[in-house]
Amino acid sequence: MQYMCLIYSAEGTGPQPGSDEFGPFIKAYQDFGAEMRAADKMVAGDALQPIATATTVAVRDGKTITTDGPFAETKEQLGGYYLLDCENLDDAIAQAAKIPTAAHGRIEVRPVVIWDN
Repeated sequence: MQYMCLIYSAEGTGPQPGSDEFGPFIKAYQDFGAEMRAADKMVAGDALQPIATATTVAVRDGKTITTDGPFAETKEQLGGYYLLDCENLDDAIAQAAKIPTAAHGRIEVRPVVIWDN
């Protein structure tokens, strides 16, 4: 079953570019990706640009309305995701706990609905 692991943290928390901790932090992400590929669990995964680049789109009365910024105004923002193929929710949670941002942010794990065409 596929599980979406949504990576949330407040921008500016955790290791920042240029700090001594940033290199090992990025290496931990590279290692996690390699582990998921080796275990044949990786379906997809990417980081997102900062929230300043976000645009929210809605359609009301047939008109497209755009708003600068993310949909939700919260302290923690969606920074990236992994789509993993795991045996069950327990397996997905175990893998999500390995995502480096889990140490200072949060990882939301949700089963993916696969629609039959």
